[in-house]
Amino acid sequence: MEQSIEQTTEILLHLSPDEAANLKEGINFLRNKKTGKDYILYKNKSRLRACKNMCKHQGGLFIKDIEDFDGRSVRCTKHNWKLDVSSMKYINPPGSFCQDELVVEMDEGNGLLLLELNPPNPWDSEPRSPEDLAYGEVQVTYLTHACMDLKLGDKRMVFDPWLTGPAFARGWWLLHEPPSDWLERLCRADLIYISHMHSDHLSYPTLKKLAGRRPDIPIYVGNTERPVFWNLNQSGVQLTNIKVVPFGIWQQVDKNLRFMILMDGVHPEMDTCIIVEYKGHKILNTVDCTRPNGGRLPGKVALMMSDFAGGASGFPMTFSGGKFTEEWKAQFIKTERRKLLNYKARLVKDLQPRIYCPFAGYFVESHPSDKYIKETNIKNDPNELNNLIKKNSDVVTWTPRPGATLDLGRMLKDPTDSKGIIEPPEGTKIYKDSWDFGPYLKILNASIEDEIFRHSSWIKEYYTWAGFKDYNLVVRMIETDEDFSPFPGGYDYLVDFLDLSFPKERPSREHPYEEIRSRVDVIRHVVKNGLLWDDLYIGFQTRLQRDPDIYHHLFWNHFQIKLPLTPPNWKTFLVHCE
Repeated sequence: MEQSIEQTTEILLHLSPDEAANLKEGINFLRNKKTGKDYILYKNKSRLRACKNMCKHQGGLFIKDIEDFDGRSVRCTKHNWKLDVSSMKYINPPGSFCQDELVVEMDEGNGLLLLELNPPNPWDSEPRSPEDLAYGEVQVTYLTHACMDLKLGDKRMVFDPWLTGPAFARGWWLLHEPPSDWLERLCRADLIYISHMHSDHLSYPTLKKLAGRRPDIPIYVGNTERPVFWNLNQSGVQLTNIKVVPFGIWQQVDKNLRFMILMDGVHPEMDTCIIVEYKGHKILNTVDCTRPNGGRLPGKVALMMSDFAGGASGFPMTFSGGKFTEEWKAQFIKTERRKLLNYKARLVKDLQPRIYCPFAGYFVESHPSDKYIKETNIKNDPNELNNLIKKNSDVVTWTPRPGATLDLGRMLKDPTDSKGIIEPPEGTKIYKDSWDFGPYLKILNASIEDEIFRHSSWIKEYYTWAGFKDYNLVVRMIETDEDFSPFPGGYDYLVDFLDLSFPKERPSREHPYEEIRSRVDVIRHVVKNGLLWDDLYIGFQTRLQRDPDIYHHLFWNHFQIKLPLTPPNWKTFLVHCE
């Protein structure tokens, strides 16, 4: 039996920021001067794809295809095989191979890394042939958002339980009403998988209720650079059985059931996806991954599920000034949502799962103060995606409703079986029409009057703790009320990240500038508890302007992912203030 080894990444080529900026549209031939190895990188606006410059047939070198007028294909010098690098499919001979892709990542200095996953297809280790499934043996029940309850023989597994409370401070709320027995379902689970640290997947309000009954329930997470449960101690939730597992290795649950966690190619430091296999039948859940496993995924799985909705970002709704008119934002959102739909439809067509389910996008900005976001942050319709998939393939699609159950054995045998998908009873409440804002806003509001903020020196203390500096960016931070007007008595200050100073006026040197208005309850809660700025940005709790209109990846990546794992020591700070 082939032994599984942990999946790792190897840097094959590193492009400097200048080299990355000078990449031309279309095909770029690249060489690692140290190793002498050659690579091809295809650029289409912001989309990048890369591979080794080596034909899959007999290892020949690719060169420019003079017969290609679209700038997408290369020709092998050995036998004239042709590869379309925009799709990584061989077009001569047609229908032969797909080229193995490399992962393209941006580094902290805006350079590019070409990475190779090893092994690239770890699920192929210890292969198992599918066995017949009895009716009812494998059942998948949708609870809400990204939460699925899987019955796999005599075991139960739950994905990403967000079933109560908000996500991202107070910006996201559940669109669907979870089944009334959701807590009992969680307590019955043999294991839980949590894909990443974002609070619509790692929901501490949900886990607090679960921990009250089953603190020792096994919860599995991937071995990400920033631990998924980095904030567990600070949260006060008493969970005692968190299991961190390596990427790309089968985790055996029983003789029929195993699962494997894979990293994301774009955000390997925090995002993961999962393959669950029962009696040889694979269930692929790519969750929120942008390029799960660097774009290499198993084909013809029994069931695939992925996000679809879009709208999980403060951009562009929370931006103003310059090009950010309402008309521009509306057109951008429309275009981006369509791109996402087309990408998901293309991915499903390429992978050819037997069944596809769009999920992990069922949230709503329901707090009254976020009415503008709710009206402008238009999300994709799962039925529109499923209709697009049906036009291009024979894949069966399932738009889930809370409490609906898919019987995998029945659906694989006969997708038209009326008992293959059991909908919730007639009259079941599908959409939430009220949310309990009070308890969660009370927690946020408690930070406003915290003793820390009586001392203006908290600003230096906080940003010193955050550890981001030596970067030419000046940010003006303004604490605001609900309507993003300056909060009476609130702080309004500048941070110069070049030398981590706090000037009264903008410096005279040339510098990029951002103005960030943040609701006072959320920004103070984030500062006090050392939380990541996703609560502000993804949670729509800011309004931003920038000059020039440039995305400062290093700044945002630091405050959204790389802040210290322990919060500021405010106790010591207050002692020194006395």
